[in-house]
Amino acid sequence: MQQPALRLVRLGRVTYAELLGLQDHWLRRLQTEPRTEGLSGTEAGALLLCEPAEPVYTTGLRGGLTPEETARLRALGAEVRVTGRGGLATFHGPGQLLCHPVLDLRRFGLRLRMHVAALEACAVRLCELHGLQDARARPSPYTGVWLDERKICAIGVRCGRHITSHGLALNCCTDLTWFEHIVPCGLVGTGVTSLSKELQRHITVDEVMPPFLVAFKEIYKCTLISEDSPS
Repeated sequence: MQQPALRLVRLGRVTYAELLGLQDHWLRRLQTEPRTEGLSGTEAGALLLCEPAEPVYTTGLRGGLTPEETARLRALGAEVRVTGRGGLATFHGPGQLLCHPVLDLRRFGLRLRMHVAALEACAVRLCELHGLQDARARPSPYTGVWLDERKICAIGVRCGRHITSHGLALNCCTDLTWFEHIVPCGLVGTGVTSLSKELQRHITVDEVMPPFLVAFKEIYKCTLISEDSPS
């Protein structure tokens, strides 16, 4: 059986609004005409990868920020956005890898919880490839990837009509002080960390991209088509 294929879209450093705009484009493309509009027989969506250009706090379907907190965060110079993903408040910014798979779960034989577990497995595998053998996923409400009580990767997804959006945020060389202004994901008493902090050297988003893609292809059992390849 031929593996499903995803269009690989590497955006580089972009604003969160640009990422959401492209995500919405792919959602419409899959939901409206899932078998046409340039999608090949095996093509099942897109893998959107980027590094946020500016600091932004996002909230999910469960909220997470009061109006007063929102005003305080904006006063710090950060954008605040309400999104349709699961979960509560978190932070995105420079030095972080954002991975948004916009895909049809049916083409992968996955259910939503299996998709979340696969995203966690990608981040765990990346940590292991960098020598962090203690990285692990934890059950709800601790969705994501952890090193002891320190969260290195947050995950929040949305799924409608079997089509997923949003995904994971992996801290590479993120300025972790931005997290001090919120309770990340609503989890009191836990901390955050990054690859750079754990490894005591500067780890960029560009550096982790190749091994992350290897892990993604292995775990999702898919092929990736470069964004500059013909449709």
